[in-house]
Amino acid sequence: MRPFKTAGIVLGGALLSLGVVERPAQALTTPQIVASSLSTQCLDYQVIGICVWLNCSWSGCSIRTSVQVRHYVPELVVSSYENTGDNPWWEVASLSPPLGEALAGGQSTSDVSRAQHEHLRFKNVDAIGHPAGEAFSSFASAFGMTCAGAATPFQPYHLSTLDALAWRSGIPESLYPEALTPGMRELGQPGDLWGNIYPRSGFLTQVHDYKTAATTAQRSADVVTRTGQPHVYTRLVAASRDGYWPPGPVKEGDASTHRWQRLTPNMSNACRVWPDRGVTDTYADRLDAGGDYAWSLWRPYRCCQRRGQTLLYAVP
Repeated sequence: MRPFKTAGIVLGGALLSLGVVERPAQALTTPQIVASSLSTQCLDYQVIGICVWLNCSWSGCSIRTSVQVRHYVPELVVSSYENTGDNPWWEVASLSPPLGEALAGGQSTSDVSRAQHEHLRFKNVDAIGHPAGEAFSSFASAFGMTCAGAATPFQPYHLSTLDALAWRSGIPESLYPEALTPGMRELGQPGDLWGNIYPRSGFLTQVHDYKTAATTAQRSADVVTRTGQPHVYTRLVAASRDGYWPPGPVKEGDASTHRWQRLTPNMSNACRVWPDRGVTDTYADRLDAGGDYAWSLWRPYRCCQRRGQTLLYAVP
């Protein structure tokens, strides 16, 4: 489904008009998100082979080659947060006020006593096109040829408030085999289960707030990078062509489809798939008292410069 045709343009323009509005001291801002994209660790630029082209003209045909590269591109800012309208990305939150007590979220870490274990939690999730745009392109081009990502800056790809039926009820995915079969499509590692990917809703049985937020963010990315899903969203899917190979759908634990960069709390310059620490780690330094989190979703692209009409083969 594509319900947000012009929303990215409207959102981008509206963000520019908010510069005079006072913001909270700890809010995540667009300039901070753009700056975070200038990370060589997350870019992970590599020359991986060559492309062999057949180039033909009126004088005959010749074989030409070009370098094949692979690198990651920041495509989405995925926010997983407590209450409707409280997106930690300040400019986005300013455009989406709370909709009422009935549409609030789950329970934040500050609301749960150590003696009380709150198992069922809920998170709103927004997946919006990464705002880096030209700044990232200029940064990446210093390494050589770069591949274009598929996302449009500031374009809303998934807003859980507009996907309320599926995100709050789990219908129809609660009946899918992935939701009913233990061990199928789960985020975690042996001895450290973060949560099941299906049903891809905002509710999760999990005592750890950071793992809850990460799992719901993973669910949203799972939806957005696939076609024909029973959700209200705009798909983020690119078609391959000669000399251009976009990534496949996001799959939990698979770095060949994606990596995550933490934006808040405690912004990081590194990108990882989850889980990214040992089984016994508490992730205490990543907990947010208000229950609000945000990450950049980076995805890997491969490409080479077109030097002919037909791609004969690519190595590797």
